[in-house]
Amino acid sequence: MLPYQKLLICLIFALSGCDNVDSTVQPHDVTYHGALKNIMHRGDLSAKVSLSEIEQRDNLYALGAIEDLKGEIQIFDGRAMNSFVKNNKISLDSSYTASATLLVKSYVSEWTAHNIPESVKTKKQLQKHIRKTAKTVGINTDKPFPFLLIGAPDHIEWHIIDWPEDDTEHSHEKHIRSGLYGELKNQSMEILGFYSDDHHGVFTHHTTDMHMHMRTADGSIAGHVDEIIPNNGMTLKLPKTESYEENNSSD
Repeated sequence: MLPYQKLLICLIFALSGCDNVDSTVQPHDVTYHGALKNIMHRGDLSAKVSLSEIEQRDNLYALGAIEDLKGEIQIFDGRAMNSFVKNNKISLDSSYTASATLLVKSYVSEWTAHNIPESVKTKKQLQKHIRKTAKTVGINTDKPFPFLLIGAPDHIEWHIIDWPEDDTEHSHEKHIRSGLYGELKNQSMEILGFYSDDHHGVFTHHTTDMHMHMRTADGSIAGHVDEIIPNNGMTLKLPKTESYEENNSSD
């Protein structure tokens, strides 16, 4: 076999079965299936990956939308808490039987905790703070990365999508209002987010660098985060990096 033929075969294997490819995947690197622009502009709601392919994997953190936009995906450390609308009420499911039309995921074995200062009062300020803190701890912010927010936000707006089968006109506002939606104030929760300033229309909307889903501490609600006013008592968690360990190791 000629050298170029070997190279071609390797490339085919590397590209198979994945929407975005990074041959040097590192811990906490982000991978995704599907794209918001295909949903919004082409109406493509078809399955891109089955959740059974990632079932019960340790250190897995993922969010997304169910096939046909019939629910929200939330997976925290390999434990699913997916949400649907059933009889106009929230239905929560811990199984991996559904398929996703959009899925963003990462594997994180260790997190570092950071306080959110009182000066961070809006979603925009939170976005800037997350990027700044990530740089400080050695995360390459030119690439997507996951984060967690733990605590009780002053205010949060959420939704669980339940898209009508006969509707072919997509918009961000219609996605929010198509299913169940609501507001919470000062309620304890865990929020999973993915940050990127280079994936607008892929897994973040054009107006933000963050895509976030949440689950309440009492297990009653889980879904997509539309708006947030943080609380300075909340904690930001970021993936631990080698440079963070080196800078914080004791002599």
